[in-house]
Amino acid sequence: MALTASEHKATLSFSDGTPSLEIPLYKGTIGPDVIDIRALYSRTGKFTYDPGFLSTAACNSSITYIDGDRCELLYRGYPIE
Repeated sequence: MALTASEHKATLSFSDGTPSLEIPLYKGTIGPDVIDIRALYSRTGKFTYDPGFLSTAACNSSITYIDGDRCELLYRGYPIE
């Protein structure tokens, strides 16, 4: 999935007094928009929690796309079957 910067941003707010954080959004070629949380820890001292990496993209790929919930695996836009 190749990512393209979106004109929109997300704002993450905290109820513990931590200042709000503006986070970039990206549009994928296929699939949902993604939120870039790389600065989360350095700017807030907080991590994310996603058991099983069910909502976490581990990399950016321009040649493959994987959606495990839909049993979809594409290579350069073509199904792998």
